[in-house]
Amino acid sequence: MKIRTAILGYGRSGGHLHAGVMEANTDDFELVAVCDIDPERQKQAADRFGCAIHDDYHKMLESEDLDLVCVVTRSDQHCQMTCDCLAAGASVLVTKPWAVDAGEARRMIDAQRSAGAALIPWLPARWGRPFLRLKELVAENAIGNVFLVRRVVSSFATRSDWQTERRYGGGYLLNWGPHIVDPPVLLGNGPVKSVYARMKQTINPGDTEDVFLAVMNLEDGTVVQAEYTIAVRGLAEWILQGDRGTIVVNGDHLTLCKNTPAEPGDPTRFYSMKSQNEETIEEEIEGPAYGSEHQIYREVAQALRGEKDFPVTPEDALELSRVLDAIRTSSVENRVVEL
Repeated sequence: MKIRTAILGYGRSGGHLHAGVMEANTDDFELVAVCDIDPERQKQAADRFGCAIHDDYHKMLESEDLDLVCVVTRSDQHCQMTCDCLAAGASVLVTKPWAVDAGEARRMIDAQRSAGAALIPWLPARWGRPFLRLKELVAENAIGNVFLVRRVVSSFATRSDWQTERRYGGGYLLNWGPHIVDPPVLLGNGPVKSVYARMKQTINPGDTEDVFLAVMNLEDGTVVQAEYTIAVRGLAEWILQGDRGTIVVNGDHLTLCKNTPAEPGDPTRFYSMKSQNEETIEEEIEGPAYGSEHQIYREVAQALRGEKDFPVTPEDALELSRVLDAIRTSSVENRVVEL
């Protein structure tokens, strides 16, 4: 049985990423409706899919028989739209950030429990190839016990859309945080125990941050540093430090340096120490950095049909919202925040 689906928000992400899956996977999904307030986007969707077009999602929920609604709108709209779709009996996939704070996240979970439909957070970086490869290497104990995980994304460009305005849920913490904070915490085998963070507005217009840096202490003692920054030249995107080596990822290239530190009996010879069993391995990582939307949607279809559980739960996304809240609070109040 095909999953009768609507896309709520036919902008860049909804019209390209999510609609593209519907176009390519007609065995699992039938796109029956698109809702957007922009007449030009409505025309584009009608010409492309020949489906029902709406400018009011309440009317869409009343008139269409839907199994799934993909909410791909502004961040500040996600919570209310998700709750309304769930109340109408449709399952919901909601793009990142699924909520602007943990309060909204809890409200959405309550709505899901009342409705009995599925609530699916969109956290595609969990399917990203660099993350999955690093996860394998950590599980293999490739560099021993990992004590520090660094994740950095950098750019040197401005934007002037709603993402620069806080009233719309803009800012790079919510826009990039789900990509940058969640995967390294998973590698460090969280949960997060405490956070110290700084945020800053540097080159973008508007009234919210375009830079953030968070240092998170995990319950098992691992330290995670997650950062979005403004830099002309790209920085290393991943650095994992262990007691038997280091892993660095730059783009598609991974370098793994294994080592065993020397332990001389004479501590005065510290500067002449030579490591043992040194080995360097380099490899190319194939596959998208933020996951394949086609693979994710296949797993969405399996979950909606009851064939397997979806690997990201609403509770997972709530925990991420709590961490993002702590990052913001830490920066605003200049203090360590305990979770």
